[in-house]
Amino acid sequence: MSIASVFDIAVVALILAIGASTILVRTAFAAVVMFAVYGLLLSIAWVRLHAVDVALTEAAIGGGMTGLLLLGAVARSRSDDVDRVRVGYPVRLATGALCALVVAGLAIVVLHPPAAVPTLAPVVMENLPPSGLGNPVAGVLFVFRALDTLLEKVVVLLALLGVWSLAPDRAWGGTPGLQVYAKPDPPLIFLAQLLPPVGIVFGIYMCWVGAKDPGGAFQGGTVLAAMWLLVIVAGLQKAPAISRLWLRGLLIAGPMLFLAIGLAGWVFADAFLAYPEGYAKPLIVAVEATLTLSIAVALAMLAAGPPERAQQQ
Repeated sequence: MSIASVFDIAVVALILAIGASTILVRTAFAAVVMFAVYGLLLSIAWVRLHAVDVALTEAAIGGGMTGLLLLGAVARSRSDDVDRVRVGYPVRLATGALCALVVAGLAIVVLHPPAAVPTLAPVVMENLPPSGLGNPVAGVLFVFRALDTLLEKVVVLLALLGVWSLAPDRAWGGTPGLQVYAKPDPPLIFLAQLLPPVGIVFGIYMCWVGAKDPGGAFQGGTVLAAMWLLVIVAGLQKAPAISRLWLRGLLIAGPMLFLAIGLAGWVFADAFLAYPEGYAKPLIVAVEATLTLSIAVALAMLAAGPPERAQQQ
């Protein structure tokens, strides 16, 4: 048995163990921590399956940002009430039966695949050169499924509006409160001063390289959001009020540019979200760069939570 096989078996065993721990732990905080670890282990599994784009997204969104949002939700909830919640045995049995059915279905698909696996990969690679992109994932997202990609960015914006709408009317326009996180201390302040310059460069690189290699707006935007949140949590900068025009402008800049280029396709390329010949790559790169900023602001504000007037001095 090779070292790679031993490593793969160990990763699978860890994924199963952490997944079971996420269900069996007694407290909400421990469950969220296990969930974040589970997401990071899944990203390693995706790398081993040579799906680097999926691995980056899982690490950034699945394990990172989602875990941060869940930690914020747990901190904002009354911990005593959360930990006292007990699920009855009928619900547990129904959940277990449903999970067993899902596992059985996945096992059938994996253990008995069709003789000829259906795939559109050859068609994608054949039609990718006119776009000027070297990354087939970016080609699918911005050429063949551009409408889905546009709607995904709009959904993120709508999710942020939903979070802001949870605040009482008197707090609308206020500043998101981050008091639910750890109080600033010297090590946190040191990290907030050390990491952001490196993280910003890495986030920009992730966006730029997405046109030809694994990466893109979501991955780069998540890194930028994490750096901004680190600075805010450390107390080096206050969260902006949601009424700031620059904040709202950045939130809609990416989707609006994407939509504008899509509408221009009707005029210059005879189809919505089509690109004029020879201009596909620069237009896609421009959209990705703007979306990176919009995603970074949206994810950071999602983690910051609803506005609070008490935080605005």
